Amino acid sequence: MNKKTLAAGVTALAVVFTAAACSDSDTGTTGTTGATSSATTSATAADEAAAHNDADVMFAQMMIPHHSQAIEMSDMLLAKQDIPAEVSALAEQIKAAQGPEIAQLESWLNHWGEPAQMPETGNNDMPGMDMDEGMDGMEDMQMEGMMSEEDMQALSDAQGTDAARLFLEQMITHHEGAVEMAQTEIAEGQFPGAVEMARTIVDTQQQEIETMRELLSTL
Repeated sequence: MNKKTLAAGVTALAVVFTAAACSDSDTGTTGTTGATSSATTSATAADEAAAHNDADVMFAQMMIPHHSQAIEMSDMLLAKQDIPAEVSALAEQIKAAQGPEIAQLESWLNHWGEPAQMPETGNNDMPGMDMDEGMDGMEDMQMEGMMSEEDMQALSDAQGTDAARLFLEQMITHHEGAVEMAQTEIAEGQFPGAVEMARTIVDTQQQEIETMRELLSTL
């Protein structure tokens, strides 16, 4: 074997070993990157779950049934005949806004490991349910604006213009309660998404209250 042939063989082996070394190095880096990414994702999820307080939980647990009743009231109205078109449109608007908010609130509570329903307080009178057992900064918070069974029955029995008028009167009270609850969340809450939703509730429902007052003046 001459010197040129020997040199070519050595060079070829060097290329093979270098490629193998690079391959091993790349594999190790990929594995490390994957592990780091997974750890970062887990840490982010844990941070998001931790970045809430009792006020956020109370807001979500109370706003779910509050929104649910508003949707029930809207469904009642929409099932009736001879309702002014503007009032029916408002009821549809309320349903369209509050349905997705309920789903988001439920998702947050699940993410936080909290129940979707409020704990029993021994007081079944929902319109005046006193939540004074210890949520930080929310001791005196009540589920404001909720309709009683008698209120709901009255809306169910009403027809035509009378039903439209009663719906507007009840929903103004209902919205005012939601705005008060949302303002408490803005002041006391910690979770950014919940506070932002509370701001949206204040803005949109205040506007709807003004619209409903205007509609009432035309009936």
